[in-house]
Amino acid sequence: MLQMWSKARELAVMTPPERNRWVDFLRAISIMAVVFGHWLMAGLYIDAAGELRRGDLLSVSDWAHWLTWGFQVMPVFFLVGGYANQVSWEATTRKAAADQAGVYRDWLASRVQRLITPTFPVLLLWAGLAVVMTQVGLPRTQIRMATEAALIPVWFLAVYLLVTAFTPIAQRLWDRLGWGSFALFVPLAMLTDWLTFTMKVPYVNFTNFLWVFLAIHQLGFAWRAGKFDKAWFAWGFFAVSLAILVRITVFGFYPVSMVSAPGGFSNSLPPTLALFALGGVQVGLVLALERAGRRMLESVTVWTATVLMNGMIMTVYLWHLTAFVLVMTVDWLLLGGWGLGPVPGTGEWWATRPIWIAVYIIALLPLIGIFARHERSFGPVRGGRTVPRLRAVLGVLAICAGLGATAGLTLTSPDSLSGIRWWVVALPLAGAAMMGFGPVYRPRQRPGAHEMG
Repeated sequence: MLQMWSKARELAVMTPPERNRWVDFLRAISIMAVVFGHWLMAGLYIDAAGELRRGDLLSVSDWAHWLTWGFQVMPVFFLVGGYANQVSWEATTRKAAADQAGVYRDWLASRVQRLITPTFPVLLLWAGLAVVMTQVGLPRTQIRMATEAALIPVWFLAVYLLVTAFTPIAQRLWDRLGWGSFALFVPLAMLTDWLTFTMKVPYVNFTNFLWVFLAIHQLGFAWRAGKFDKAWFAWGFFAVSLAILVRITVFGFYPVSMVSAPGGFSNSLPPTLALFALGGVQVGLVLALERAGRRMLESVTVWTATVLMNGMIMTVYLWHLTAFVLVMTVDWLLLGGWGLGPVPGTGEWWATRPIWIAVYIIALLPLIGIFARHERSFGPVRGGRTVPRLRAVLGVLAICAGLGATAGLTLTSPDSLSGIRWWVVALPLAGAAMMGFGPVYRPRQRPGAHEMG
């Protein structure tokens, strides 16, 4: 970690003055909110019969539902993604304006590679662990519970990759319609919820993964265009969005919780109008605070910490629940469930949270040391050659389908001899191969490339 800090400080000192550091900070803080939110909301405990139970803070504490308005910050990540993807796309097209189709294929393959390469190790590790645990005779329900918990983060990547693939279209929409390119997604999201909850049309709610997050992604374009430069506008956007959010949750149909609610209702999987409104609240707030935030980031120490976090951000995101599962497994098997007596939501449980979170951080540190290199070192897609169009499209779809199935179905199989669904494991690998890269680590240092983009 000291070596990583030293390297991050070197990069921080070399940062060009025109860089918008608030973009990097928001990316880091949004992922950290997700990490600590997961560690806080999920909890195992031992019941009166001595059985290990999977607890859920949201199921026992109604007031904790309000916490999700601060911890469900995926909209902020999509806001940052819109800003960063536009920067990257414009820079790429300026360099090679003569072959737009080829530019898009290469650009998309590069963006996908940077996101999916750090994902391969966690997928392959848990696939291997599931096979081993099945063969040694561990209960399949426990294997599923561990695998499901550890791989929760991958659902987000499937959606983010799809939204990223729309960047050129989103750019054209912004150029032609401006704010209209954001507004057009509002009725689409409203129609989707009406079809889902009023007309009971099955599966249509999954299209809101696109409508909601494409809209937030579009706000990243508005941010970069200076539409939120006036603080009064950002605060106004925040206030209007908050009023809508309160109206449709506290006084309306949608639950307050932005993650899950009793009865299986979820505002995030898939997204609903409530999460859309929360996204507006968060966007307005973080952009209203931008000027003060950028002054804060003039501090070398604060900016170095931001650069360091961005250099391992995918590793932290992908492995933080593996660290949680590792701690719980060691505690249960070797320590007899020490410290797992308090039931989630009780005073004793809250009092022990700082200790447990510190333990999770300690367990995560070696995983960062081992796997963070996959964020910083990889070879060029197909050795720098153009990725064929059909292979690029099929590759992205295969990767997204595999990641979606991993989160939705899990890797485990209740009846197969091996204990896993091989097709779920194979889809992301096949998709990456079609796009011209794979899980093999190839040391190729790219100083500063992991900072932002």
